[in-house]
Amino acid sequence: MAKPTFTTPDIDSFCLVDQLGLTITGQRLEEHRAVLECRVLHHDPWCRECGAEGVSIGTVVRRLAHVPLGWRPTTLLVRVRRYRCADCARVWRQDTSSAAPPRAKLSRPAVLWALKSLVIDRMSVTRIAAGLGAAWHTVNDAVLTAGTKLLINDRARFQGVKVLGVDEHCWRHTGRGSHFVTVIIDLTPVRNGTGAARLLDMIPGRSKQVFKTWLDAQSADFRDGIAVVAMDGFTGFKTAAAEELPQATAVMDPFHVVALAGDALDRCRQRVQQDTLGHRGRSGDPLYGTRRTLRTGADLLTEKQHQRLQKVFTEDEHVEVEATWRIYQKIVAAYRNPSKIEGKNQLEDVIASLRRAVPRRLHELISLGRTFNRRAADILAYFDRPGTSNGPTEAINGRLEHLRGTALGFRNLAHYITRSLLDTGGFRPLLHPHLR
Repeated sequence: MAKPTFTTPDIDSFCLVDQLGLTITGQRLEEHRAVLECRVLHHDPWCRECGAEGVSIGTVVRRLAHVPLGWRPTTLLVRVRRYRCADCARVWRQDTSSAAPPRAKLSRPAVLWALKSLVIDRMSVTRIAAGLGAAWHTVNDAVLTAGTKLLINDRARFQGVKVLGVDEHCWRHTGRGSHFVTVIIDLTPVRNGTGAARLLDMIPGRSKQVFKTWLDAQSADFRDGIAVVAMDGFTGFKTAAAEELPQATAVMDPFHVVALAGDALDRCRQRVQQDTLGHRGRSGDPLYGTRRTLRTGADLLTEKQHQRLQKVFTEDEHVEVEATWRIYQKIVAAYRNPSKIEGKNQLEDVIASLRRAVPRRLHELISLGRTFNRRAADILAYFDRPGTSNGPTEAINGRLEHLRGTALGFRNLAHYITRSLLDTGGFRPLLHPHLR
């Protein structure tokens, strides 16, 4: 800097109390925290009842956890003057609402610091509470309240949504009651290449009615703007989207199409394993040894893996596994084809072949063919809208799993939904006017 410009040091500005209507009058450094003594700048000695001037009758102390300074928790020790009216005997105290809401234990900058730490830095509430020197429940309640008010309840986050993703998510694996929720994802940034997918909402339960009710609760402008809905093979989501979003195109994404084919391959392998050896797969069994190789794309197989598969397929009793494997590989190859037109034609041929007479022994392919025939339009729609996939939805599910691990699990679904929205809602708090 050629001509650096500095101003006179101001401890009030440095400690972020100048906008709180406070001024620092003293400090005390303790072993594990810093304490800043403050006074209220605004004097209000006039009675709100009769307008007479009140008489000071001493002070009370209000303690507020503040933004950590110098790597240590910081507490504001605010001395609030009390007044009494000589005419009507009314008693009041100085207004400190600029520093913190009534009965709050965190200053306003501390709440925003905690919210930023949670949303941007992805810190756990435990670590945030330790940084503020406050109780876990105090910090958690303050962060969830502020996050809901400033970010989640901002209806602007529903604007511009063109592509929706919907999927189910297991939010807990123990205890009684429903363990599943329906997650609604905004895939528009992925489709446009402008950013990552973001969580729009999370609803308790997983059914057609759950998704239908959520869509019905949204504004008409929001529903009319949806052009594509990416989903898995669950018919309930498909029906709800068709009823509430008749103009939208349903797309069954490649992840779930390939997963359905892979599941059919696994079931066929397991059935043949039982028929030929009379027990589940064990170490040393030919089919069991190829369970992962079978699910690998043919273009990615090594020479050793090719030889292992050929050795398994030479056995006559494994012919059903080979037939199912070839259908699986054709589906994978269709999606990996760099030409969307050719890929679509390849997958159309696969679906048509499954419509024709499939040998009765191939139970898994018959079941797969029924599903593909029923959802053929949704499956093929992907090739007309490249980039529309539910894969980012699965990625967000993975981030939610990480969130649950960081928090060591959740017992309260309402808290889990709020934390999930803050964690994966795509907020950019650094650009938010309240968090700059």
